[in-house]
Amino acid sequence: MRLDETDRRILRVLQREGRIANAELAERVGLSPSPCLRRVRLLEEAGVIERYVAVLAPARLGLSMTLFTRVWLMTQDAETIDRFVAAMLRLDQVMECYIVLGECDAMLRVVVADLDDYRRFQTTHLTRANGIANVKTDLPSQVVKRSYELPL
Repeated sequence: MRLDETDRRILRVLQREGRIANAELAERVGLSPSPCLRRVRLLEEAGVIERYVAVLAPARLGLSMTLFTRVWLMTQDAETIDRFVAAMLRLDQVMECYIVLGECDAMLRVVVADLDDYRRFQTTHLTRANGIANVKTDLPSQVVKRSYELPL
């Protein structure tokens, strides 16, 4: 789908305010409500808008620690990668998982309550049973920027 500037304006607003009423969205992007709704539906149908979510405050939910984990797999064959991927998809603590090119095989963003919680998570799930040979974990000392908005 080719996006024009109106589509981009719609997406900018929706990235910040996913629950905005269509009438207000239409006004903010310079359309009448019907064409605005039609464009939003087309963006949804084309998969440009994947879904709508609420962004939660992890610390207020007892999940105050985010860790970044680099993973080295036992081997890089399809069976090992598939086993690892299946395991990561089942784990609620894994917020993001990427198979990467470079020094390690995968990178994870993990959210837990505290270091004890992470240690339990690591010793239970980041194991040879899930195809993992080695793990290195980084603990950020400060969040400088966290955004969910793509640059449009």
